[in-house]
Amino acid sequence: MEECEELIERKEVAAGEGSYTMVLTRRDLSSLYPGLHLFTLRLLHGDLTLALYRTNTYEYSPTDPLDAESAARKEARDWEDLLSRDPEAFFAAHLERIGRPPDSGRPDVLIIQGSPRADGNCSIIAGWAAAAAEEAGCSAEVVYPHDLWITGCIGCYQCYNTGFCTFADDMTGIISSLRQAFLLIICTPVYTSTVPGELKMVIDRFQAFHAEMTLAGRFEPKKGLLFSVSGRTGKENFSCVTQVIHDFMENLHITPSGTLLIDSIDRLRDVRNVPGLEDRIRAAVAGALTGREGSA
Repeated sequence: MEECEELIERKEVAAGEGSYTMVLTRRDLSSLYPGLHLFTLRLLHGDLTLALYRTNTYEYSPTDPLDAESAARKEARDWEDLLSRDPEAFFAAHLERIGRPPDSGRPDVLIIQGSPRADGNCSIIAGWAAAAAEEAGCSAEVVYPHDLWITGCIGCYQCYNTGFCTFADDMTGIISSLRQAFLLIICTPVYTSTVPGELKMVIDRFQAFHAEMTLAGRFEPKKGLLFSVSGRTGKENFSCVTQVIHDFMENLHITPSGTLLIDSIDRLRDVRNVPGLEDRIRAAVAGALTGREGSA
């Protein structure tokens, strides 16, 4: 049991020739969201956790007849009943995945290319950024959300039970890459005054990473850059994009370390026609990576 957890119930359960300890705790996470409490049920044999169940108050909608504490207590009674009657059936049914999914990529720099156009202006910028990272001796990964299988967040808040999302799709790899990265770069066009749908889906699904860090009580220092392109003229066209991306970074404890906004692309057509832009992109990346050179 963690120090920040409040003990609700602790009970010894005899099963077959063994004896187990069932522990139900509550953790107050209301500093994140008002009234958010995490209930954890563990089956212990000595110091070893054999089975794990978690539920939290935000999982239950206003029309749901259950609440989190009632659900946790009911689960405890069900565990006790089955474990006493048939230990083999209990462990076959209740052994849970306790750890997070394994890490996949290990880049120093994660670049999310938010445009559905893989050969468009944001892709060109992403290429410049990746080249700048590699020139600084760092590894870079460019992710194209439009080409991936990513399910939209459904706001179930189950990630605050385990630290990872209930959906097993390509978002798992993106979170793994950001977990390892020092620098996150978002390249995005302006679509109807905000970010494209696929990028917003990625942003929403990163809530699972926030949950992981919250439950672990550890937020690794990271930096973030935003490079955005607008067809129309005027910096006011980026107001929603900058708000969305900076709020997203703040939520993940990522320090915004530079923003470049490129407008009038409907007229210019190609970001390579913007004088000095490539140099500015490369300089922004190099500046954000100061002190990280050669870490690849």
